[in-house]
Amino acid sequence: MSRIRITKQFSFETGHALYGYDGKCKNVHGHSYKLSVTVIGTPIDDVSNVKYGMVIDFTDLKHIVREEIVDLFDHATVFNRNTPHVELANELKDRGHHVILVEYQPTSENMVVDFAEKIKRRLPHGIDLFSLKLQETDSSFAEWFASDNA
Repeated sequence: MSRIRITKQFSFETGHALYGYDGKCKNVHGHSYKLSVTVIGTPIDDVSNVKYGMVIDFTDLKHIVREEIVDLFDHATVFNRNTPHVELANELKDRGHHVILVEYQPTSENMVVDFAEKIKRRLPHGIDLFSLKLQETDSSFAEWFASDNA
C-alpha cells in the first residue's frame, strides 16, 4: 500500500526576545505563529478498524501537537535560560505571566527543531514525522525535514 503524507495546521501567539542579537528582535516582541505538521505512513487497511483508510486520525494528531506545543507556547514568552533574560523571566513569572525557559536562542530555527523532537516522541508506531513548517510572519518561516536529519 502507498505511504501517504497528511498535514495539520496550528496557530498560536508567542512572545520572545533574542539576547545579544544586533537588531530589533533583541527586544521582547511577539508573533502569530503558524505551524504545519506533516506526518507520513500507510493508511490502515483493516476494514473493521474505525480508523480504516486513515494514516492517523487528524484529531489524534491535533491532541499530540496541542499537548506538546500549542497549549504550552500559546500566549507564553520564551527566553533562553542561559542569558540575563532569566532575570526578566523571573520578574514576569512573579507577576503571574506564563514564561518558558529553553536551552536555546528562541529563533524559529531552534524552535522548529525542539518541536520536531517533541512530536516525534509521541507519534504512534508506523507513523513518522515528515516535516514541520514554523511560520513567524507572512513572509518568514523555518522548515524541518526528516530527510535532512537522518
